[in-house]
Amino acid sequence: MITIQKVNELSKKEFVLMFCWIFDEKIVEQVAELRPFPSYQFLHLAVKKLVKKSPIEQKLLMLQAFTGFVDMITHGSSQKADSKLAGLQSLSSREYKKIVLLNNKYEKKFGFPFVISVRGHNKQSIYDALKKRVKQSETEEILNSLDELLRIYFYRLRETIQNEENYHLDRQSM
Repeated sequence: MITIQKVNELSKKEFVLMFCWIFDEKIVEQVAELRPFPSYQFLHLAVKKLVKKSPIEQKLLMLQAFTGFVDMITHGSSQKADSKLAGLQSLSSREYKKIVLLNNKYEKKFGFPFVISVRGHNKQSIYDALKKRVKQSETEEILNSLDELLRIYFYRLRETIQNEENYHLDRQSM
């Protein structure tokens, strides 16, 4: 873990290297210019604003670059512990086939993987979400997927950055 103070002190290059695994590199570069942040929550808020105002092409690229949850189950990822908690590592072969078939339909329809923050979910609620979301319009699903992606970003930031109780920014630097 790194403190928010250390995050604010990183060079732009170091900041980009540290956070490009969490979110899109273009977003990382832009958010680096907005420092300092008093907490990881404010950093996340800045990321959220930048993602929301990004052109649709960049949003789609972010979604297309994200590892879908089926790949996460089969190949593991930074969310492997979360997938285990959600019961995705213990799917029966029938459950797995059902999810893969529906996921393939989803990816064919939208052109990007199904994105869901698995925290707080179990295998049934994830399947139900996939089943519901595959029926949505492209516009609705892009918005839902971005919201899920931002939720994942939040958890990753929370696990990476430690806020400091006594860390106060000089108002002039904000």
